[in-house]
Amino acid sequence: MTLTQEPEPGTRTAGFGGVATAAVLLSLVAATHLLVSGQPLGAIAGLLDGAADSQAEKIVWELGVPRLLTALLTGAALGVSGYVLQATLRNPLAAPEFSGVNPGAVLGILGGLTLGLFPADSAAGALLAALAGGALGGGITWLLSAGRDPANLVVHGLLGSALLAGLTTMLLAYQPSRFGNALRWLIGSVDGRVWEHLLFASWWIAGGIVLAWACSGMLAVLSPSDDHAASLGLHPGIGRAVALAVAIALTAGAASLSGAIAFVGLVAPHVARRLGGRVLTAAVVGAIALAGADTLAQVAGHLLNGTHRLGVPTGVITALAGSAVLIRLGRSQ
Repeated sequence: MTLTQEPEPGTRTAGFGGVATAAVLLSLVAATHLLVSGQPLGAIAGLLDGAADSQAEKIVWELGVPRLLTALLTGAALGVSGYVLQATLRNPLAAPEFSGVNPGAVLGILGGLTLGLFPADSAAGALLAALAGGALGGGITWLLSAGRDPANLVVHGLLGSALLAGLTTMLLAYQPSRFGNALRWLIGSVDGRVWEHLLFASWWIAGGIVLAWACSGMLAVLSPSDDHAASLGLHPGIGRAVALAVAIALTAGAASLSGAIAFVGLVAPHVARRLGGRVLTAAVVGAIALAGADTLAQVAGHLLNGTHRLGVPTGVITALAGSAVLIRLGRSQ
């Protein structure tokens, strides 16, 4: 079975152009994200010498840069996860939040905190709990849809997500005093992340994206139909299980950093396909989308002038923008 093809004449040139465009867009979004943080331009430019000398430069290095990287990594992970889910399940509405994976990851984190399995500031503990919860959420969804067309899995995913959301609400109602910062997990926020939080998740997400990229050929074979995959020598069930495991791993990495960020995993794959790209394009689009959303969240926070304790969570911006896209997608189906 051949999963790769020689590039057509001109494709390589277009590819270089796409990489250059993506690099420019990422640079612009990153620069804007740091500029709206409220720190002086000199402090941001001062980091270019590789050292944080002044107090302002230390603030940018210890808070601004990790927040930017958190947004980029979370967006990239969700973009790729959504791409893998949509390609594997053949449903344009498939996304981490509609397949039980993202709600399960959040439930895993809150459940682990309730049981005292890891401290609230443990990045490794949050990642493992999100992975277990994401696998549970995905398992419930796929159990509900067992023996049915995978294209209809989103319907069962919504049922599974509702069940997981109910369990999360029960946890919050059971011990509300333990979840003073639960809002950031439930709505999704990249604020307050520091280098320690990125230590595990960055490698996890980067590895997951590389693995998803390595599965690009398999995704292309699975996308048309199970019969098409079988005719090319790929067992559909095994291929789908591998792809969904990658999607769960990426969603768990994103949830362990930023909680339940919605709609990035739904929208980014659509944009990537319109651009003619695949896994890596979905990663770049997701990274730009979430960093851009967090830039708007910071601007809105400045406009509110600190009247809200948590500022404006990034998840609020993605939810507002993504809901409009969801309505359009729903009407087109």
